[in-house]
Amino acid sequence: MTNEVDTGEARRAPGRGVLLFVRDIVVIFLVALLISFLVKTFLIRPFWIPSESMNDTLQVDDRIIVSLLTPALIPIEHGDVVVFEDPGGWLPEPPQEEETGLAGAVDGFLTFVGLAPEDEHGYLIKRVIGLPGDRVECCNDFGQLLVNGQAIDEPYLRLDAEGQPASSMSFDVTVPEGHLWVMGDNRNHSGDSRAHMDAPGGGFVPIQTVVGRALVVSWPLERWAWLDRHEETFVGVEPQGSAAWPVLPSGVPG
Repeated sequence: MTNEVDTGEARRAPGRGVLLFVRDIVVIFLVALLISFLVKTFLIRPFWIPSESMNDTLQVDDRIIVSLLTPALIPIEHGDVVVFEDPGGWLPEPPQEEETGLAGAVDGFLTFVGLAPEDEHGYLIKRVIGLPGDRVECCNDFGQLLVNGQAIDEPYLRLDAEGQPASSMSFDVTVPEGHLWVMGDNRNHSGDSRAHMDAPGGGFVPIQTVVGRALVVSWPLERWAWLDRHEETFVGVEPQGSAAWPVLPSGVPG
């Protein structure tokens, strides 16, 4: 008869299995966080909508996905809905009170890695009407905006009453190089480029402040939809300046 020596490996195996399982879960979790952070940093970022300025295209509390490839790799085009940093003085000072404790730490961490949407402080969202070099005017006898002399029909507009012009404020501007002219779809309830014409910067948005192009409404599910730039609106509008790429100090498109 062969004498067997119990080494204890059989008794330790279940414990080792649990430890290996926990280790694998932790590794998977960390890799997922890394991937989420990289995606948020280089590809897409979630945001939420706090105001009515883009109704009915975007409604209060909508969650959106924003592509960071525009304008870094893809130039901005007429009709794009873009998120941009406050050019200066467009937004009121944010409240000083911030969520603290465990809830605040968790929310900050999830936002950092891209699993929670950015809050509204310091960011705005509008539709691009004028690109660098464009002349944008309001309005012709039919109440339409003119872009480089071409009247545009804007199907995304929300106006207070039928027959109103596309803007209650008259203006005639030429967009400088490296800037955009932006307007809200809820045209009479949007603090857009028109509201800042008398401020430093003349209401123009530097392209370098653009975070990205809004691609899709991701939440709530019943409002899931791609965000259209409505190319048909700008058919016939001849470009007057350079493409709307961000310009680095060296003058090389970035």
